[in-house]
Amino acid sequence: MLEITEGSHAVAEAVRLCRPQVVSAYPITPQTHIVEALADMVADGKLDADYMTVESEFSALSACLGASAAGSRVYSATTSQGLALMFEVCFNVAGMRLPIVMTIANRALGAPLSIWNDQQDSISLRDSGWLQFYAEDNQEATDLHYIAYRVAEDHKVLLPAMVCFDGFILSHTYEPVDMISQEDADNYLPKFAPKERLDAADPISFGMYATPEYYLEFRYETDKALKDAKSVIQAAGTEFKQMFGRDYSAMVEGYRMDDAETVIVAMGSICGTIKDTIDDLRTEGARVGLLKIRVFRPFPSDEVAQALKGAKRVAVLDKNISLGAKGAVALEIKDALYSSGIPVYDYIVGLGGRDVRKKDIREVVALAGKGQGDMFVGLRKEVL
Repeated sequence: MLEITEGSHAVAEAVRLCRPQVVSAYPITPQTHIVEALADMVADGKLDADYMTVESEFSALSACLGASAAGSRVYSATTSQGLALMFEVCFNVAGMRLPIVMTIANRALGAPLSIWNDQQDSISLRDSGWLQFYAEDNQEATDLHYIAYRVAEDHKVLLPAMVCFDGFILSHTYEPVDMISQEDADNYLPKFAPKERLDAADPISFGMYATPEYYLEFRYETDKALKDAKSVIQAAGTEFKQMFGRDYSAMVEGYRMDDAETVIVAMGSICGTIKDTIDDLRTEGARVGLLKIRVFRPFPSDEVAQALKGAKRVAVLDKNISLGAKGAVALEIKDALYSSGIPVYDYIVGLGGRDVRKKDIREVVALAGKGQGDMFVGLRKEVL
């Protein structure tokens, strides 16, 4: 059913339809509307779940860890400094192979303090072992929660998942969203069946001390599970398309790529602005396309290399930066295209909520055409 709703409320409704048994989160801008809505649903009897109130984000994810280990389907949400406070627990959750789903309403990290959007928060946890999905719009953000649970809970994967969507730009924006029914959600997402769980009658341990003789193998198995998740993601996306008509079978998605000489690579809500700009540039004769990254972990290196094989140059728009190096997406793209000879130029944009306008994207295309890249775009002139 098509509804015009705020992005946060659409996500909360999707989470309700996924039937989590435990929700634990701590409010932080711009994530708060999601967990407020879920708290109301629990209080009103619309969601049969335990809503655990805690004193911090560290406690929130710790509570989720325990609930998931005990065999419950679990949900949380956070952003920015809240995700940073969860850092230790994020690694523990992945290492214990607990399929928690958590929404990240992407927001810049301090200092200086910012409540506005970029993707530095989730990108900073890219090495923690979580699946990472990035949404372009609120329809995609909503649908990716069903897929995230489906993939995370698959016994070939058993890893936690972040569904990332841009704070304020999407979380507080009203858009038409096609919500599925509870019956359809149940048909797509089966009841959670944990492979292992804490049980006093059959005791096991999670996250035990590992000596050097064993630790390496644990990291190997987590890495392998992430890579094996690619086929599970593709299968889950294909089935979603068959049931609901929206295709998430590919971890990357091209736009006007057939004859593109310059291909822009990006992820998140900025892709909408890029598409509009490409349409304008096409009318002027410029052969420009977009490759949207929907899944950042596991990184779809083979799919990226295949999609970009015909490009003359690649321009990556990164709403994050690995300080002292480049943007994280550009580093991955360079690795995927290492043997191709295709030049990859990185452009750091939109940090701390700085607007990225059509003129900025035009500038990026022009710079890439001149072979100029690996720079910040949109800096105030007095710092240049």
